[in-house]
Amino acid sequence: MTEAWIIDGVRSPRGGGKQGVGSLTGIHPQRILAQVLNALQEHAGFEPVDVEDVIMGNGSGVGDHAMDIARMATLDAGWPITVPGVTVHRFCGSAQQAVNLAAMGVMSGMQDLVVAGGVESMSRTAPMSVDGFTANNAHLYEQYPLVPQGISADLIATLEGFTREECDALGVSSQRRAAEAIDAGRFKRSVVPIYKDDGTLALDHDEHPRPGTTLESLAGLNPSFAKMGVMVPPNDTRSYDDICKAVYPQVKEVNHVHHAGNSSGVVDGASALLLASPEYAKAHGLKPRARIVQTATAGSEPVIMLTAPAPATQLALKKAGMSKEDIDLFEINEAFASVVLKWKREMDLDDERLNVNGGAIALGHPIGATGGMLIQTALDELERRNLSTALIAMCTGGGMGTATIIERV
Repeated sequence: MTEAWIIDGVRSPRGGGKQGVGSLTGIHPQRILAQVLNALQEHAGFEPVDVEDVIMGNGSGVGDHAMDIARMATLDAGWPITVPGVTVHRFCGSAQQAVNLAAMGVMSGMQDLVVAGGVESMSRTAPMSVDGFTANNAHLYEQYPLVPQGISADLIATLEGFTREECDALGVSSQRRAAEAIDAGRFKRSVVPIYKDDGTLALDHDEHPRPGTTLESLAGLNPSFAKMGVMVPPNDTRSYDDICKAVYPQVKEVNHVHHAGNSSGVVDGASALLLASPEYAKAHGLKPRARIVQTATAGSEPVIMLTAPAPATQLALKKAGMSKEDIDLFEINEAFASVVLKWKREMDLDDERLNVNGGAIALGHPIGATGGMLIQTALDELERRNLSTALIAMCTGGGMGTATIIERV
């Protein structure tokens, strides 16, 4: 088995995801991804004609994201028509799964040069035509009455005893760390500008962070999912809260603690990384920045849904023959505060190595693109600190987790 080298990676800025307000909302997601692909080519200096596949994650797959956006963006970028593309859907872990699949292709010897990442314009995600995660499948719903992710996040907080104050403290920390990282220019290597179709600059920096966030300001926000909790889904007679209590009888009342200040932000963006075999890289003068050590995926109970990052982390470490002490930095996607708090509790890890430059609460979570962005953030920070290894993990819809271990070379 050969190694999979990360040659380079770039991402767009995260643009605000409110239609007509965010700076990227007027740009088609294919165009955003196409510009990121061309920026990757410029940064890494490879020949697109040699790319054997473009694997892109997307969490929507409908509307402007439909019709295999990986292939369409590759064509939009002006790359040779011989370069194929495939779109991967693992909910929030889609881009990370795309990178993991690219690594598998290279490490197996089947491929030598693959581009992987993801894209999501949350400002223009079309409404779903199905009732929830089970997609109108009554038999599946009878087994697993899946609820919206915000309800799942509040269910985790309820079962684990995480308070509103603990969740808010994580939100404030994310904003503070992100502000410090932005002020220090730590994202500049990976972030590339996105332009409008007329050639004018649309955005060259992340526009979601709120650096002045305090515990006092967050205390004034109402829980986002309390009203949703008493709603009855169209395929049930119970409210979402009652469904949680039916699946977890020990819960008397769901404690709704999440809101916009301790949950991931709604944004637009795209990411892309170039993976190559050592043989190809050496033959074409490409210098690696890191290698993929191990990837893993794990499943967990799908109603609570967001608890698999720790199992995926543990599996990746086990398969790599490593322990948490071997990892210098951890990036755990801040989908909701309770997700990170539960991961910390299960892994028994403090904050010194975790999300040191903030996370999705401050920066935003462009569903299908985030995994690639987190890998880039971890790699940039390893280089800045002259460290060696990082582990990136995410929760996904449907009760899954993804993990990737990278090591500088």
